[in-house]
Amino acid sequence: MKRLYIVIADDDDDDRFLLRTAFTENGFQDELKFITNGYDLLIYLNGVKNAENVEKLPDFIILDLNMPKKDGREVLSIMKSDEFLSKIPVFVFSTTSNNNEKKKCLEYGAISYYTKPVTFDGLIRIAAEIRNTFILLNN
Repeated sequence: MKRLYIVIADDDDDDRFLLRTAFTENGFQDELKFITNGYDLLIYLNGVKNAENVEKLPDFIILDLNMPKKDGREVLSIMKSDEFLSKIPVFVFSTTSNNNEKKKCLEYGAISYYTKPVTFDGLIRIAAEIRNTFILLNN
């Protein structure tokens, strides 16, 4: 199975730990980079873009909506309005389960929208689904 480079933007320590564990439990050997707020995510992505460092361009991003400095909605909007950054697939992963919010994110260009599950088994299933969706889109 191909090793992927995945950026996860989430400000919650527990969610970051659980996501790392969920990817590991699924047997994935992906490289995971964690960023804790939207502002730092944009700084990181613009640094990759400006350096033309294709090796550090994420295969996809898992983006929380409710983060400090810049929330996920702002980040998604900025990314999708940038010719270079708009090519990076984004999966929204949030506690927000509002249908209007989901619709907006999909209109902004998110590949999919996932509500954070209440069980670890649910998280393992979502991690596998996100990864498999990415692989299907790229075959």
